[in-house]
Formats: sequence, C-alpha cells, structure tokens
Amino acid sequence: MDIIKLVFCILAAVCGIFALTRQFQMLQQNSYFAVRYWRWYKGSFKTGRLIYIILSLLFATGVLAAPSIKTVGRIIVYAVTLLFLFIVAKHFNAQNKKSIKKLVVTARVKRMWTAAAVVIAVVSVLGGLLGGTASYILSAVTMILAALPEILTVVSLFIMKPIEKCISDYYVNDAKKILRSMKNMKVIGVTGSYGKTSTKFILGRILSEKYNTLVTPENYNTPMGIVITVRRDLKPQTEIFVCEMGAKRKGDIKEDCMIADPDLGIITSIGPQHLDTFGNIETVVSTKFELADWVKQKGGKMYLNADNELILGNAANYTSVTYGTSECDCRATDISYSPKGLTLTLKYKDAEFSVTSRLLGHHNALNIAAAASVALDLGVTPTEIAYAVSKLQPVEHRLQLKPYINGSTLIDDAYNSNPEGCLEAARVLGCFDGMKKIIVTPGLVELGDKEYEANRRLGYEAAKYADVIILVGKKRSVPLLDGIKEQGFPEDNVYVVSSFKEAVGVFSPMCDKNTSILFENDLPDNYLE
Repeated sequence: MDIIKLVFCILAAVCGIFALTRQFQMLQQNSYFAVRYWRWYKGSFKTGRLIYIILSLLFATGVLAAPSIKTVGRIIVYAVTLLFLFIVAKHFNAQNKKSIKKLVVTARVKRMWTAAAVVIAVVSVLGGLLGGTASYILSAVTMILAALPEILTVVSLFIMKPIEKCISDYYVNDAKKILRSMKNMKVIGVTGSYGKTSTKFILGRILSEKYNTLVTPENYNTPMGIVITVRRDLKPQTEIFVCEMGAKRKGDIKEDCMIADPDLGIITSIGPQHLDTFGNIETVVSTKFELADWVKQKGGKMYLNADNELILGNAANYTSVTYGTSECDCRATDISYSPKGLTLTLKYKDAEFSVTSRLLGHHNALNIAAAASVALDLGVTPTEIAYAVSKLQPVEHRLQLKPYINGSTLIDDAYNSNPEGCLEAARVLGCFDGMKKIIVTPGLVELGDKEYEANRRLGYEAAKYADVIILVGKKRSVPLLDGIKEQGFPEDNVYVVSSFKEAVGVFSPMCDKNTSILFENDLPDNYLE
C-alpha cells in the first residue's frame, strides 16, 4: 500500500466535498433541475473557468505520471496538486459567502452531499489502496472530481434522483391524505404571472376576520412548498387554506391542483413571464387556466382580473367573478395613492365602500379588489374588509417602505420581477414630491425575446421619475441604457456597476432625509455572473 498516495487521495476528496458548495448553491437556485443548472453553467462560463479545467487536466496528468517519478518528486507533485485543490475549494466557498442568495443547507442538500462524498470517497480510497496503473488512474479521477465539482454535482444529482422521487412521493401522498381528511375546509388557489403573492396575503388577512385561515408562507408556490405547508402548519381547526400556485412550464399548475384540490381560484394576471421555459404566451395562458379547469370540474367559481385582456378573453368559459378598474363585477374606483399608501372605493353587488391601505401602487388596488370579491362571497362584511385592509402590511420586499441610510426612505421592491409591476414601482417613486429620487435595478429576466423591450421600457420609465439611476450588471444594463437615453436623461446621473455592493458605495453619499431610493428587482447569482 502506498501511504503517500492514500493520504493524497483522502485530502483531495475532502477538498472536493468543500468545493461543492457553490455548485449546490446554483443547483438549488435552479430548483434542482439539471437542464436549468446546465443553462446557468454555460451562461456563467468564463475564461477563468477554462483555465481551471486546463490546470486540472495538467495536474491529473502529473498524478498519472507519478509512478515514474522518485519519492521526493511524487511528494512535490501531490503537494502542489493539493494546494491547487485547496485554492479551488476556497474560491467556491468564497463565492457562496458573498452571494445575494446563499446556499440553504436543507435535508435534500445534505443527502446530495452524502451521495457526492460516497462517490469521491470510494474512488479516492480505491486509488489509495490499489496497486498498479489502475490506482493512479483512480487517483487522477479523484483529483478531477475535486477540481471540477460540477462533474461531481451532476453525478450526485442523478444518483439521488430515484431516491428523491420516492421521498417526494411519500410527502406528497401524506399531504394529500391530510387535505382529504379536512372535509369542511375550503381551499382557494391563487395563480398569475405576477401579483399572486400579494393577493394571497391580502386575502388571508381579510378572511382571518371571520375564519381560521392558513396561507402558504413567503414564496411557497411549488408542489413541495404546498406539501411542506400542509404537513407543518395545517391544523384540524383550519377553515380556509389559501394556496399560491407558481409555474414555469405547462402542467405545473395542474400538479399543484392535484395536491391542493382547490374549490375556488384567482388568476391575478397573465403576462410574458418565464418565456424561456414556457416558450410563448399562449402556453402561459393555458397553464394559468389549469387552475380554472380544475375548479370548473369541481363546480367552483373563479375570480378573474378583467383589466388583463388575456384573462378576460377566457372568462366566458368559466363560472366567474371579474374584478378590476373597468366595467366588471367587482370594480375599484377613485384610486389615489401617496407615500402614505392608497385609497379606493369598491363596488360589488349591493356593496359600495371605501378602504385605505399602507400598500403602494395601482396593482395593489387590483389585488385588494380580488381579495375583497372572494371575501364578500364568503360572508365577510364590508366593515370587516375595510378594517383588515387598513391593517395590511406590505409583503416583504414588495413596495415596502423602510427607513434607510442617513434618514432616507427606501422603497424595497426587490422581489418584483414582472414588466408591469416594475413600471408601476417607478411611478410610485415619482409621487415622492420634493425628494431626490434614486432607482437601483438590474432589470428583468426570463422574458425570452421580450426581455430587451421590457428592460428598455423600464429604463425609459425610470428616466421619467428618477434623478439618479444605478444599473447593476455591465451586460444587463444595455437595454436599460437605451431606454434611458430616449428620455434624454443626464448621462452624469447614470451609473453602471457590477454588483449591489458597488451600488451601495455609489448612492450612500447621496442619501439624506430628503432622499427616496427604489430597489427594483434583485436578481439571484445565476443571472449576475
């Protein structure tokens, strides 16, 4: 047994396990889909990564050649190789630490790490224990797996795929069993290209005036998000379950419905979101209406945004209540908003009443109208609705007002990533009269061939209302800059930076109590590479 080679293999394997942090982080941000992970990998591939690959192959060649080198020479080869692997692992861990959205070490991540550890441990131990040429080949493979953790990531992903499927099926079936046992509970599904999270929370707050209500937390809008909520939070006394349903491809909403089995549904909006996976707007429409199809076969009612032409065009096919600012069943009128919030009047059936809210933006008037129409049909009174709306707090990072640097006012819209919502956020900033107005944004993504135009429009609209514009991302800023230039905006007041940290350094000296700052969208690292 070659002790020197065995020690090298074990230490190389340890480096490889630690180097997985960055890859698992990106795999997690891409929902553990190999195709999406590969798309990120190709999009983020830079010259530095190519150098890593070339160096890895050179070091692997050195390890293969080790049998022909004297002991001192072998020790040097192994030591230099381990130093390289240590630097690689440290680099990937540093990338995770400075990221906007760090790796969350979930049970699934732990299982993948275990699978990866088993694979590289088996290869490394065999490489260290065996004799002959085969042992050096395995030692070289150990080094390659450690230096190129993307390979080990894909291997562990596919090893764990059948196991994860079994685990997922168990949890899904358990959640279904729990839901089916709640005979008297009503389930309300909420979907849409945008607005679904805000509408979900507004509806949950209003319904809680009369019912014991559970709402899927945060951005939990996937099958497993629904499953986690049901298994963790659903109680025997729950009367209404409001369930957000997201989608990136056809069939996703139907999959959510098969678990939650909604009785009623809301479609808040349909627009050019996730076109990179949907392909076209027609597929987006049919996917969102998977919720309506499910509710229809149960004999339930849909609540549809009449201000959205794509939704209104399909409303006649379903038993529905329409809401919006135009002629419809539940109409929002007399809408006005300011830095303190918004005021509007709601008209539905025989009810007509005014509500005030701390929420900002015209789109929130629609969200309130959607929630109010459902609540009225479920027996919540106008007085109860008005009170609940007055107590609403902005959803985290959705046009949320916060005190900020040097007494400035922050409008935190970091989670907003839809074309219309971004334009509305810029208009909201415009209502802060008498204040210096700053917009910080990386623009929009996942809009397919619509992405350039959406970002150009955002730049154009931002230039109408802002005094200073800070764009995050050198390449991403091009369409935004085109829109800004169309407005004749002063070039000296436009800054293009490579990271949010750099943006903070730009706007911090500008801030005082008469400054308002809008954070518009906050892209995860797989888009800012």
